[in-house]
Amino acid sequence: MEELSAVLGSVGPRLRALRVEHGVTLSELSTTTGISLSTLSRLESGQRKPTLELLLPLAQAYRVPLDELVGAPETGDPRIHLRPFNRYGRTFVPLTRQMGGGLQAYKMIILREEDMSEQRAHEGYEWLYVLAGRVRLLLGERDLELAAGEAAEFDTRLPHAFTTAGPGPAELLCLFGAQGERMHVRARPAAR
Repeated sequence: MEELSAVLGSVGPRLRALRVEHGVTLSELSTTTGISLSTLSRLESGQRKPTLELLLPLAQAYRVPLDELVGAPETGDPRIHLRPFNRYGRTFVPLTRQMGGGLQAYKMIILREEDMSEQRAHEGYEWLYVLAGRVRLLLGERDLELAAGEAAEFDTRLPHAFTTAGPGPAELLCLFGAQGERMHVRARPAAR
């Protein structure tokens, strides 16, 4: 019973941390989930016990599995449930759990050559490994071409961009921290 109380007691602070991490106000979260503002506030402060009816829309809003949302004890299944998604002509296959922060791993598939006239720089560090095809990597003033089996790692504060080097798609593994994950997966393309 103590373990259950500890798990339930940790939900409020975990919910508040997730909301802050996502940069969302209680009011915005209320609109997204349909849960009243007062209920969300009481959940975060620990004044209301979490129920499945309340936690499911929150897990969906934060895009995390329910067991990670509540900090449930491990069930012993280490598998990652892969849910590929597309952003800006690239397919991302998550290889780590999406809990924000920390190191993230993705398999990335770039189907066509993309415009690389605008290099981006941001906080973080990135490592990539080419699984198939060829990748063109612009890293500051350097223009590199990587073949299958080659890897690159770099500080993302250095302006960079990469795409397939043709003629076909490229598949690569990418590892990056939270800042790099936000840049490559969630950033909107610059207006042209």
